[in-house]
Amino acid sequence: MMKFLPIPASWFKDRQLNFLLGVNLLITLIALVLSHGEFAGIDNLQSMASQLPEVALLALGIMLSMISGNGGIDLSGVGLANLAGMTAALTVPHYISGDDSPVLFTVAFVLLTLAIGLLGGLLNGLIIAYLRLTPILCTLGTQLVFTGLAVALSNGASVHVDYVDPLSEIGNGTLFQVPISFLIFVAALLLVGWILRQRPFGLKLYLMGTNPKAAVYAGIPQARMLIGTYMLCGLMAALSGLIVTSHTSSAKWDYGNSYLLIAILIAVMGGVNPAGGYGRVLCVLFSATVLQLLSSLFNLLGISQFFGDCAWGFLLLVTLAFAGNVRLPWRSRTKPAHVAAPPPPS
Repeated sequence: MMKFLPIPASWFKDRQLNFLLGVNLLITLIALVLSHGEFAGIDNLQSMASQLPEVALLALGIMLSMISGNGGIDLSGVGLANLAGMTAALTVPHYISGDDSPVLFTVAFVLLTLAIGLLGGLLNGLIIAYLRLTPILCTLGTQLVFTGLAVALSNGASVHVDYVDPLSEIGNGTLFQVPISFLIFVAALLLVGWILRQRPFGLKLYLMGTNPKAAVYAGIPQARMLIGTYMLCGLMAALSGLIVTSHTSSAKWDYGNSYLLIAILIAVMGGVNPAGGYGRVLCVLFSATVLQLLSSLFNLLGISQFFGDCAWGFLLLVTLAFAGNVRLPWRSRTKPAHVAAPPPPS
């Protein structure tokens, strides 16, 4: 008899996760009925899977910054994503020919894009950790800096990237009928989940967000933690920028201006506590799929995206009202079971 992997009992106790799973299932059933089964076609499924990573990766960065506490939120993700893609698109073709060395071109493009993301995250982390700026104000400022740099580099125009097959495959190719961009997102999701749940870094990050005083008493190096957290946020933004650039074969300073608010919506709807100390990767994933399912359904039915924005706002309000695991700043802050604050030294 075939044996299935056991489902963790905690899944059934997580009201936020159960709510999001229920909404995903409900939207899917409604979409199948209204589209007469067209919604489940392979083309539509691939389209949804290829669109999801661009904004979902930014939502992962938002989640990490929120968990860190102290009003942490990374508003610079979209600007950094565009700057990373723009820098690679302008720099790499000057040194490597995509026609002569497509693989080397692609490797250099990917590495430079990720390096710019890490450097942008490092800048955010250093400012927040050592200059003591409020994260929301710091990242709002760096968002403008990153956007301004991208405008200056391109003179405000779109930068075209010559077609290079390996690079284009990142944003447009499939592996076993699954978009490669979606596989990259899943890999990033697993990496963040592993760091948060299995590594000391994750435990320290949750503790910092839950009880900053206890974190100080526990000897957690908060400056290094903040720098590491915002570098991870920068890495997520760079991956988003890489997927966008490879998908469209171009980079532009104002691409995805609406993505920031959508990424924040995904994180909050996924139960991440804006005050810090709580957030689940799995819930953020299903929160992102809810919005993607709705968006794709509206496109299939020819419904205006303006109505989609209204539906997303309504869904957020329903989530905040009925999903029990959403922790808001004005609610009583209880510590997650896995983060026990150590007593202060006597």
